[in-house]
Amino acid sequence: MASLPEDRPIMAALPHALAGRCPACGGAPLFRKYLKPVDRCAACAQDWSHQQADDLPAYLVIFIVGHLLVPFIISANAALDLSLVAQMILWPTTALLLSLAMLQPTKGVVIAWQWSRRMHGF
Repeated sequence: MASLPEDRPIMAALPHALAGRCPACGGAPLFRKYLKPVDRCAACAQDWSHQQADDLPAYLVIFIVGHLLVPFIISANAALDLSLVAQMILWPTTALLLSLAMLQPTKGVVIAWQWSRRMHGF
């Protein structure tokens, strides 16, 4: 029976991925553009060209932002008398900024998870 490849520890890779660094070594950036991963790590030569996170990071960000924002919206409506115009500006802007801030780290985590499980993308 052939031996299985050694497991790659996800817990060690997550802090690197959240910071936008290579999950394998943490020595070089994982992204060359906002959401475009590098083809190969400059520090450890890990190949990232085959990693495809597809839509999972966007789905996760929508789920998380919705669950973070809804309690604030409900609390603000209960405690404050915000006008409809103020809410139409405040909540979409907040959702957009949170989503943009969370998308790259979430994609890094998905790539790190795929790497740790030797998935080579979806």
